[in-house]
Amino acid sequence: QVQLVESGGGLVQPGGSLRLSCVVSGTIFSAHAMGWYRQAPGMQRELIAHITHRYGTNYADSVKGRFTISRDNAKNTVYLQMNSLEPGDTAVYYCNAGQLDAGMKYIAGSGWGQGTQVTVSS
Repeated sequence: QVQLVESGGGLVQPGGSLRLSCVVSGTIFSAHAMGWYRQAPGMQRELIAHITHRYGTNYADSVKGRFTISRDNAKNTVYLQMNSLEPGDTAVYYCNAGQLDAGMKYIAGSGWGQGTQVTVSS
């Protein structure tokens, strides 16, 4: 069973930066596309970035140019570097081990971690 443990969240002022980490176990990490999602209060969980070794990275328009996803297959870890944070980025952030379909769309896997809270406020 896939286990995902997110960390690195916290309270940051607008314009600040955070780096999230997610350690994955119970699966062949390198075989997965990895995604970062976020869920703000009262909102649906949304995919904001994903990465594969073969096809690279993809970002939601809301974070493009500010967030960077990366992975270290030797450490079974995926990262999300978040810069120029805005109050609208406040949410619980989750990672996911999924796949890309034939149309290069990210398909989420069934496992989820507990998430890490990011709060952007002055």
